[in-house]
Amino acid sequence: MVVLAEQVTLAGYTTLRLGGPARRFAEAVTTDELVGEIRMADRRGEPVLVLGGGSNLVISDDGFDGTVVHVATRGVDVLGDGVLRAQAGEEWEPFVDRCVRAGLAGVECLSGIPGRLGATPIQNVGAYGQDVSETIIEVRAYDRATDTIVSLDRAACGFTYRNSVFKGSDRYVVLDVTFALDESAESAPIKYAELARILGVAPGERVPLAAARAAVLDLRRRKGMVIDPADPDTRSAGSFFTNPILDADQLTDLEKRVAERLGGDARFPRYPEPDGRTKTSAAWLIERAGFAKGHAHGPARISTKHTLALTNPGGARTADLLDLAREVRDGVRAAFGVELVNEPVLVGVRL
Repeated sequence: MVVLAEQVTLAGYTTLRLGGPARRFAEAVTTDELVGEIRMADRRGEPVLVLGGGSNLVISDDGFDGTVVHVATRGVDVLGDGVLRAQAGEEWEPFVDRCVRAGLAGVECLSGIPGRLGATPIQNVGAYGQDVSETIIEVRAYDRATDTIVSLDRAACGFTYRNSVFKGSDRYVVLDVTFALDESAESAPIKYAELARILGVAPGERVPLAAARAAVLDLRRRKGMVIDPADPDTRSAGSFFTNPILDADQLTDLEKRVAERLGGDARFPRYPEPDGRTKTSAAWLIERAGFAKGHAHGPARISTKHTLALTNPGGARTADLLDLAREVRDGVRAAFGVELVNEPVLVGVRL
């Protein structure tokens, strides 16, 4: 049964604890309810916000003048040979824990990430060398443009770095996701250098699944990236900016600017991309532009543990957080000529 309410404050549904009221709020616990609520709102010509775990949302202080549909569907079907189909409303972290305990490899390095499963294909969630695009084989979604339920295979999902066909568009509503994992007591090859170092292995080696998960959780806790009500640094939307990907001209310009700023030392993190471009570190740029951990702009601040997380330690508004984000973005642009792009979805606001 759909739970309906009016003027529900959305701050309690986001990890930032920010956001004003929804004019109408519906909680859908079945796929039929989820599709039905969105279909009815569309027919009324009413704006719709589909809300999962709220871990990747920055919502306006004015709230949302329309219908918010909270995805609360549950269920994981084991289809055999490492294939699992999970409902969009499943919490991601318990799903990863379940996979590791069952000896299914492929998502263990994504441990500790808050939010619900339906959000993972939208931004191609990734961390420590793994992306969900490596294991997702199908996404079933409600296509609002055609009023039909469709199935998209991996290619149709259009996965790229922190992006997909679902992101930046409200056409598709993710209903469930199918993963093909490896039946193995060992992890997928460890790609991330920091994680490999902590595990005491060379990049490309495998470790027991539980060891990989424990190491990732430890790393994330140290960076304030595992939700902890007692730790204000975890009151964030995770990494606020994506790592910039530069073409050849942008890379040359950055090399010149880094050398000028750092007295001739042009070294900075760089990671080659398959298309010939180069990824660099947003955190490195932010720190070298003069924004230290704990830097505050009014009541909002950069995490004291992780430069990429912008936090609401208490008493901040969405406007305060965005002022801090603009300060950081503009400072990096002035110092290095690189435009940082927000990773969270902005609702009713923009940078």
